[in-house]
Amino acid sequence: MKIFSWIIKDTSIDFLKARKFCYTLSILMIFASIASIAIKGFNYGIDFSGGVLIDVRSTNGPVDVEKVRYDLSALNLDELNLQSVGQTGEQLMIRAQANNADEESQRIAVNQIKEILGKDFTFERIESVGPQVGDELKRSGILASVFACVAISLYIWMRFEWRFALGALISVFHDIIIIVGLLSIMHFDFSLTTIAAILTLAGYSVNDTVVTYDRIRENLQKYRKMPQYDLLNKSINDIFSRTILTGLTTLFASIALLVFGGDALQSFAFVITAGVIIGTYSSIYIAVPLLNLFDLRKQPSSEQDNPYGNI
Repeated sequence: MKIFSWIIKDTSIDFLKARKFCYTLSILMIFASIASIAIKGFNYGIDFSGGVLIDVRSTNGPVDVEKVRYDLSALNLDELNLQSVGQTGEQLMIRAQANNADEESQRIAVNQIKEILGKDFTFERIESVGPQVGDELKRSGILASVFACVAISLYIWMRFEWRFALGALISVFHDIIIIVGLLSIMHFDFSLTTIAAILTLAGYSVNDTVVTYDRIRENLQKYRKMPQYDLLNKSINDIFSRTILTGLTTLFASIALLVFGGDALQSFAFVITAGVIIGTYSSIYIAVPLLNLFDLRKQPSSEQDNPYGNI
């Protein structure tokens, strides 16, 4: 209870004091993300790479992964990856791709795997995607992400005057680049579900930043003589309890998905969990400190009569 009472009460933290350290930290994270994407790439899921994904459960105790690998090697598949799932060792995830990679070859591969594994395994999930469909889904996913970011950019540009819009856009792209980099570094599946999570994260990050910026614009009118540095800190502190409580509520749900949601939701839950943390960090330590580089009280001539900018 003491922890929640501390969160809910008013704070007076000097957030901007750590801005230089946070700038350096963010730059390092962005470079690490870009380097990982360039070197390691992504672990594309069946949605994008094509192939078959099979989840099986042993009826005779823990799975001997090496024995299964040896048995399936006789099929001469173009790609075969086995991964033990769960703590009991009774579940196994099989990812495979036939040499020809067409749908008929994938179907034959599934039947052959079933025949080799026999009655010792129950098949809990079977997914199959052809290479042409995978490429189309990859293009569609990229286009959806680009269009979403463009739409967000247009909204922010119309909602705020350019100095606020610039900080918000940098904050959003900061979050997306780092999250995508974490997916590459940690080798999580990159699929359509993952893209949905990234777009959800972008919306969450924008919402958090917009709420903070609205408070800053309100305080600019209320405290006309307060130094800008102090006003920015006050604005963050004014909504700090709301930011933390909202983030914690989302984290409780996403962590539950990460722990209990299984492999199908693992990438989605990871993006949401990490995204809430990074999004909260960027709205406080990136989006707001960037405003301190400008004189916010010096309005462009077109906005002299409208102190709230374009709404």
